[in-house]
Formats: sequence, structure tokens, C-alpha cells
Amino acid sequence: MNTYVYDFAEGSRGMDDLLGNKGANLAEMVRMGLPVPPGFTITTEACRTFLTTGAPPVELRPQIRDHLAVIEGAAGKRLGQADDPLLVSVRSGARVSMPGMMETVLDVGLNDYSVLGLGKTPDRERFAWDSYRRLVQMYGSTVMGVEGSLFAEVLTRVERQHHTPDDSRLDVCDLIRITEAFKDLVRERAGREFPQDPADQLWEAVLAVFASWNGDRARLYRRRERIPDDLGTAVTVQTMVFGNFGPDSGSGVAFTRDPATGRPGVYGDYLPSAQGEDVVSGVRNTVPLQELATLDPASFAQLREHMASLEAHYRDLCDIEFTIERGRLWMLQTRVGKRTAQAAFSIASQLADEGVITPRQALGRVDGAGLAQLMFPRFDTTAAGSAVARGIPASPGAAVGAVVFDSAEAVRRAVAGEKVVLVRSETTADDLPGMVAAQAVLTSHGGKTSHAAVVARGMGKVCVCGAEGVVVDVRSRCFTAGDLTVSEGTVISVDGSRGLVHMGAVPMVESDVMRYFEGGGQPPDGAAQECVRPVHRILQQADAARRLEVRANADTPHDAARARRFGAQGIGLCRTEHMFLGDRRPLVEAMILAESAADRDAALDALLPRQRSDFIGILEEMDGLPVTIRLLDPPLHEFLPDRTELAVRMARDEALGTSPDPRDTSLLAAVTRMHEENPMLGLRGVRLGLVVPGLVAMQVRAIAEAVVARRRAGGAPRAEIMVPLVDAVEELRLVKDEVDRVLAAVSTETGVAVECPVGTMIELPRAALTAGRIAGDARFFSFGTNDLTQTTWGFSRDDVESAFFSAYLDKGVFAVSPFETIDREGVGRLVRIAVAEGRATRPDLEIGVCGEHGGDPSSVHFFHEVGLDYVSCSPFRVPVARLEAGRAALSAADDESFGDFGDRMHASTRTRLSPAIPGRGGADDHRRPRPDAFG
Repeated sequence: MNTYVYDFAEGSRGMDDLLGNKGANLAEMVRMGLPVPPGFTITTEACRTFLTTGAPPVELRPQIRDHLAVIEGAAGKRLGQADDPLLVSVRSGARVSMPGMMETVLDVGLNDYSVLGLGKTPDRERFAWDSYRRLVQMYGSTVMGVEGSLFAEVLTRVERQHHTPDDSRLDVCDLIRITEAFKDLVRERAGREFPQDPADQLWEAVLAVFASWNGDRARLYRRRERIPDDLGTAVTVQTMVFGNFGPDSGSGVAFTRDPATGRPGVYGDYLPSAQGEDVVSGVRNTVPLQELATLDPASFAQLREHMASLEAHYRDLCDIEFTIERGRLWMLQTRVGKRTAQAAFSIASQLADEGVITPRQALGRVDGAGLAQLMFPRFDTTAAGSAVARGIPASPGAAVGAVVFDSAEAVRRAVAGEKVVLVRSETTADDLPGMVAAQAVLTSHGGKTSHAAVVARGMGKVCVCGAEGVVVDVRSRCFTAGDLTVSEGTVISVDGSRGLVHMGAVPMVESDVMRYFEGGGQPPDGAAQECVRPVHRILQQADAARRLEVRANADTPHDAARARRFGAQGIGLCRTEHMFLGDRRPLVEAMILAESAADRDAALDALLPRQRSDFIGILEEMDGLPVTIRLLDPPLHEFLPDRTELAVRMARDEALGTSPDPRDTSLLAAVTRMHEENPMLGLRGVRLGLVVPGLVAMQVRAIAEAVVARRRAGGAPRAEIMVPLVDAVEELRLVKDEVDRVLAAVSTETGVAVECPVGTMIELPRAALTAGRIAGDARFFSFGTNDLTQTTWGFSRDDVESAFFSAYLDKGVFAVSPFETIDREGVGRLVRIAVAEGRATRPDLEIGVCGEHGGDPSSVHFFHEVGLDYVSCSPFRVPVARLEAGRAALSAADDESFGDFGDRMHASTRTRLSPAIPGRGGADDHRRPRPDAFG
């Protein structure tokens, strides 16, 4: 018989694949001897069976019954008994933390009879009915499919009648009335009664949690975080402990360090007389965790001890949920906490300083996506003016956008290209699409551990929570802050680092990290130390660890200089077509329109000194480092005016009775003659060099003469010549012969020996498949993965990304755009073949990549894996590539936590099923249950 249920004492931290993150960590806390309410975990295997077959394993229900009996024996009471019943929680827990994305049901086991036993004394009566209304509300929405907002409307209506800000001030009669209204709502909307049998409640709650794995918000979150769809979720069933017993009880969330900045200390939120859902939902404003030291000194001291033990044990920031029940502390959950990019670098550096982890392990705790966030601009505080609202800085950064008040409007405006800020009283899991679409999230309720804060930090979104001066009126589509009314569509600026909100668009300035890179990566001092020093330290470790070189794609001396400041070790792609624009465009037009060889040569002769000057400047900035110069690649008609524009201009002249400009006539004829249905696959790249006389010679001479000029100036130029779009080795040989001839001529003319390695850009499938032959004539390969992706998939990037990529992502055709992250199965296989066959022919063949995949974190790991020598990307992505190249050099054995935080997982998705949730209906739901009825 397969085992689908494990008691907490049977598991461990290393079983997260089977028990999920929550179940494995609960088991670990039990092993550590911490006070954990008893419970058991249903495995991810059971969930996967349910999702793929539409039914749970046949062994599951008996195994749940057996483990429940153990809990009942330890507690001395049974689920649903009429006198002081056992109650349990049912929570989701995938291997990868997905906060708020799946379902939870609390207080399972209550019904019309056991609620009376739970509240048998006057001091427990309010608590009992508060718990029962919570169960009906959560069970009704999670299991029975009733819209959650309908319950919220009932609750809000009663609160308004009593003029109370939240449910904590409602009395027993109010709670009884609300519970009955909730049950009526369930009967009306779900078509059946709220189930009274605790056994049915538990079983259906487990199946509902399974099914929530394929809920819309969970799928959206996985797609954004690149979490595989086939993991499934575990389910934890745990004895309820109650923070809503009264003033000596409460619930909270604690962090062992600040998840926003990384600073050491006690951080978190606490809410007296509340259950944990009240804390994380943000429906009630919490107090800082430090206040627990005054409210309950003994519990606070014990919590501090447990926090220290957990951080030492996990060697990382820990996120802890706890409940105090009548003065007794219970630990409900721990996990390695989500954090902002700034906190990730700070915490990794601190732990390395403290000797808790090694510097190599610190490198494994951060990632390139986080570094890129730290390079984003921040607000210019000198120009910000007075803030209109102030809240808790829950997730740092600076964001500007138009105010919106619901998820649908946020998505609609974002799709239209508008930047938005989602403003809510508090967020729920249903707000996830709007949070993804928004630049920032602003809430009037909640703290650093609220749903909005946790999800925003995980996604790298700017977030300010608990802005109590903000009153949100969703119906009127506005919010007020003091005397100010802000309507939907108004632009505001949200400063997540300081917790401030400003009207209008506040000007931006470079971040401290960007200034660090612009300054050449010098060790920081002064005010920038806290943010920049960890980046400096970890990048040094990455540079020491990495095998891959990192070069830049740069076409001007200015870009080359910036790339070098950012740490580039050369230029992997210098695109010469960018040198033919602006005031040089008429010279290219003259070359194209030339009616004789003499006219064409004159145009080329005019272009030569300009190209030479560009190359001299670039080689000077990259002195001593390789500069790979690609010969002209795009079709020539791209340098001519638009065909329609020319035709309209000539038609207008004719309508006015004037003769068209002869040059326009010639240009239109040339554009018409050179028109191609698919220019990407037409006369471009190496084909241009073979059919346009003198073009290759002019470019090579400009390169060679620039090399000579730099050597005479005392420099050490290292120019390399790259031939684009080669399909057959014969093409490369023909161009290489001309390159060798020109280099030899310049060497003879100047008396300076000029040697420039000649290689090719692998950007067509045929080139990859015949790489062994091509390598016989190429000194180096550079993969142009942008075009290689287009030609392998049959995609025209400009046409397809906006047309159907979103549908492909939704349907799971691919988990991420192949233009963003390398397609390992298709394009990646071509890369592997080309590397293997190229080096079989030429063992010393230098191989790199110059497509923008060279700056994508996941792709960098792939390029390290297949044995490339370097990656090349835009100058601004050079630091990210350096960091990821260092991380790629670390093996999983170096740090068991390498994949716990920041590492992105990739896997092909499987077909998603949305099975119906079986349930009982009819009159049997009204019967009085047997206390031991499970099974």
C-alpha cells in the first residue's frame, strides 16, 4: 500500500518534495522540539493522483482516518464531538512557497451542535461563534464555490449597522446572526446546506485544497514565478489553537530579519485576540511585533528564543507564524522567508560575515533578477514635495502610475500600455492579476506581513501598506487622504522605500547601485554603503567563481566605455549597421543607387573614414580586450525611405502639378526593386557581402586601418571579424578570402602587421547542424540566439509576440517566451550540437553567444552548462550576467540552500485538469453526526 499521509513526527526538512514546504518545515520544528500543534501531512503524490485522474487515491481516506485517530487520542477529544470538540485546520503547502495562492480552511469540525459545546461557558461563547462564522465563510467560498465578496458584504453591513471598524467589536448575538446569514447564503448560492458532518467537512476541504492547485490565481502565480505545473500541493491537517480567545491570546507573523531591508532585529506583526488569517489578510491593522514584549513578556521571550533557534538551524531569514492561546505559545509554520532584492544581498552578506554561511553560499542566495531591481531608478527626494499619505514601507522601490481600484481595471489599462498603481483597502488572492499588472500596490490596511506585502516582495513590486490616512471608496472609484480626493486615473508616485505617496510623477534619479556601476565598480563609502557594499562583495565572489567571460553588445565608444565600467571583458557584438544611420544614411543611399562601379566606389570611399573613426574609438575604450565586429547584416532596403512614404510624396507632387524629385523617383525604383516578402530570410548578412561588390572590402579596411591607428598610438587593439548569417561553409570561405586579401594589403601599405581572427555568427539551424564543417574555416563561433530562435520556431518576433504569445503562455505551450529565456529542448539542442561538432573539428574553437539571451539569468546557466567561453549582452545587463555566471559555476553540493531562494525552475508543463469536487447533498447533510464518523 502506498503511503499518502505522514504524521509531523515522521517527516523532516529534506522531504519537501513529498510533504511540501509547509509540511516538511512543520516536521522539522517537531524534530527541533518546538511547540507545534499535532497534525499530519497529505503528500503531493496524493494531489498529483487527484489532478491527473480526477479522483483521490483509494487508500487516502482510510489513512486520513487512522492519523486523525492518533491526534484525537493525544488531545483526548474527537473531531466534532458535542462537548468541547477537536477542531483542525486544512492548509495547502507546495514544495515552492506560493503565499496566498491556494486554499485554507480553519475551524473544521464545527457544526450547529459542537459550536454550543465549544462555547459552553460565558467566557467562550463569543469565541465559539466567531470561529463558526469563520468556518462557514471559508468553507463556503473555498469548498462550495460561493463568491467570497458576498460573505464580505454581509459582514460589512453588520459592522456599519453597529458603527464598528471591524468584526472584533461585534458581540455574540451579532456573530450568531452573521453565521446564520452565511449559512443561508451557502444554501442559496451552492444549492445545498452547509455540511454538518465533520468527516465530510474534512474530506471535502482536503479535495478543495488539491483542486486549488489549478485555480486561476495559482496558475498565474506559477507562470510568473516559473514554477512547474506538475509539482502539486501537499495538505497539512493540524489541531487548531486559538488566538481569538481574548486579550491573553493572539496571532502573529515574525521575521528573524527585516524582509524589506535585511537589517537584523525582530520584525513582524501581532494582533491580539485574532486568528492568523486576520493578520495576513490585512482586514485589521496589526501592532508591531515588539509590542508583544509589553502585552505578554513571557511569550515574547520564548518567541525570541525560537526565532534564534530557527535562524541558526536554517542559516537564513525565517518567516514564522505563531499563535498564543491563553498565554501559551504555539509555532504554526516556518519557512525561508521571501525578501526584497536589497534584503537578499544584505542578508547573504551578513550571514557570511557572521560565519553562518560561506561566501560561495552567499552567492547562491541572490540572483540576477534581484540585482537588476537594485539598478532601477529611485525618486529624487529633493523634488518630491510633501507626501499626501504615509504607510508602512513593505517592499522598496519607486513606481509611478495611474490609480486603479480593482484587478480587472489594472489588467485592462496595463494591456493598453498604461502604468498603474493598484489601490485597495487590503488585497486578497483574487487581486493577483492586478498586482502582476501594476507597478505598485497601496493599501490602507495591513502591515509588513499582510498578503499585499508578502506577495509584492516576492514579485519585486513596490508596496506601501497600512496607510491609515487613505480611505478607499471602490464604488465611487476614488480614495481620500485628508482633505484630498484622488479619482481613478490620477497619477501618483509610490515610494516603497520610505512608505510615502506623492501626487503626480516624481522625478527619478539613478539608484545607489547604478551609481556604483557607473563609477566603475569601486568599493562604496558613505550613505550608499548599506545598499551597495553587499552587492560589491558578492559580485567579487561571482567574478572569482565564474568560468564564463562576460562581454557586451556595444556599437559606439560611449556604450563601450559604459560596458567596461560595468565589468565587461570585451565586446561580443559590435553591429556595424548602426554606424550607417543619421547623417551617413545619404552615403548608403548613394551606394545603393549607384549606376556604375565608380559611383559605388565613391560612396564606399566616403563611408570608409567614418567607419574607421568609429572603430578607433571603440578599440580605444576596449584597449587590450577583444572586440568582435560583425559585418553588415540587415538588408540594404532598411537604409532607404519607406516605400509608402515615397509613393505618397510623389503622388502629392503630381497632384500639385510639380515634377517629382528625381532622387525620389530613383529611391522608389530602388525600394521597389529590393522589396522582399520576408526580409529576415532574404538578401542580408553574408549574402550582401557576396553580391554587393566592395562592401566587405570597405568594412574590413576600416577595421584594419583602425587597428593600425591604435597600435601606432601605443594601444593593444584586439579586433575580431564576424561574418553574419552563414548557412554553408562555402559562403564563409569566399568572404574570408576577401578579408585576408584586405588585411594583407593594409599590412603592406602601413608596415604594421594586422591579424584579425575571422569567425561566424551561428543564427540558422543549418549552420548549427553543419558546424563541424564550418569550424574548419572559422576561428570562433558566436550564437545569434535571437535569429536562431526565430528560424528554429518559425516565428517572426515582431509579428508573434503581441499576436498569440499570451495565449501560448496560458495554454502551457511554453512556460516562458523563448525570446526571453533560451528554449533548451529546441534551440538549446542546436547549440549543443554546434558546440560539440565545432570543437571536434577545432578543439581550440572559441564559442560565445551575443543574442540578448546572454543577459538572461536562466540562459546564462545553460550556456555555462554546454561549455561556452563567454556570453555577451547589453551593457546594462553585464552585472547581471557576471553574477549569474558566478552562480552557474557553483554546484548544488556547494550549498544545499542554493535552490531555496531566487533560483528559477524550468520544466515543461503538463495538461491541467480541473476535476469536480465530490460532495454529499440532500437531507443527510442535516443529520446529527456521529463524533467518530470519519470514514
